[in-house]
Amino acid sequence: METIHKWQVVSLASILGWIVFARLTNLTVRVRSLTQPFVTTQVEKSTSFALRVQSLKHPFLDAFFAYLSCTVSVPFYTGFLPLLFWSGHCKLGRQMTLLMAFCNYTGHCIKDIVSAPRPLSPPVIRLAITEEEKENEMEYGLPSSHTLNTICLSGYLLYYILNDSNNTDAFAFKLMVISLLVTLSLLIGIGRIYLGMHSLIDVVGAAVLATMILIFWFTVHERLDSFVTSGKNVTFFWASLALLLLFAYPTPELPTPSFGFHVAFNGVAAGVVTGINRTFSEFHNEHVPRLLDPHLGATVFFKRVMIGIPIIIAVKFVSKALAKWLLPLICNLIGVPIKSSSYIQPVKGVTVSAVKSKGDGQLSFSGRQSGYLQKIFLSPPEESYDVDTGIRVLQYAGLSWAVVELVPLVFKSMRL
Repeated sequence: METIHKWQVVSLASILGWIVFARLTNLTVRVRSLTQPFVTTQVEKSTSFALRVQSLKHPFLDAFFAYLSCTVSVPFYTGFLPLLFWSGHCKLGRQMTLLMAFCNYTGHCIKDIVSAPRPLSPPVIRLAITEEEKENEMEYGLPSSHTLNTICLSGYLLYYILNDSNNTDAFAFKLMVISLLVTLSLLIGIGRIYLGMHSLIDVVGAAVLATMILIFWFTVHERLDSFVTSGKNVTFFWASLALLLLFAYPTPELPTPSFGFHVAFNGVAAGVVTGINRTFSEFHNEHVPRLLDPHLGATVFFKRVMIGIPIIIAVKFVSKALAKWLLPLICNLIGVPIKSSSYIQPVKGVTVSAVKSKGDGQLSFSGRQSGYLQKIFLSPPEESYDVDTGIRVLQYAGLSWAVVELVPLVFKSMRL
């Protein structure tokens, strides 16, 4: 293994120290007690504003805002980001992936710390038309993830286009892009209120948070990119960071899907960083052909998509299967009791006792003795580690690694 730099050790140790400090001081509950009453009051006060927006209700607007929200959702970005890498916009792809992971972590942490309600329904009408919206409805309100992600990613996309050397003289094109991105951000914010999914404070809070994140990102993105593409000990450091971030997450007042979204993009970021660091000079440098260049026409790009998509889906399936087999065995060896809500059944050859938890449908596996990891990271009322978390991380890490390393290798072998 390469030499570990001091800043890497300090960074990981600081996060570990923060996890322990937050658990010992019950920090999440303390912060929630200070913030939740204020936010809840603002949600109640803005009910009249939400009703005024919903007074414009029309079937066309219902469908328009519902499906517009789908175009800026996590599943959409998960499908869209591979296209950036395969079309030659590699820096944009890796930066938007990491920024998306950072937004997901920051936004969902705040959601679950504050645990503030969504608009009161009734009187506000909740228009959860799509299956994704029905899942989003189970999350807390502040901040609006759709608004946060849209502003952050639109802001970075705008920055990328304005600084792209290939578009230095395309004033009309840049003006059109600015208009489209600003309009999209405004429509997403209005749409979240119109659909009854968020209050005014959720949208405004997301806009303020997005501005702060963009200012921070523009300060560090070049150094971060340099580290990912040519740094030392990148894979070990990022794997350690991804592991710690699974525990550096607040416990919400009631269970929500928010942690699952963070886990998925945490895995995506780890897989992208690993693959990029290993193959940057071959597949992801600034000299690779871009879409519509002489060496990457529309036909070749279409072939890439048709070949690449099945490969990453297959890798995701295989990664999930391997994780379902390996993780219970590893947890048993180090003495960490585990539970699973959906992914695994008792594993043959593993010494565990399986018990269905009453009412929650979760299958728990208790080893013979508690390990040190359990004592550090699993405090009451938690009795076991949810192995589904590790499985989800590994399957999404495998998927994103395939996007940036395995699939480009296939493209190379096929002369695409």
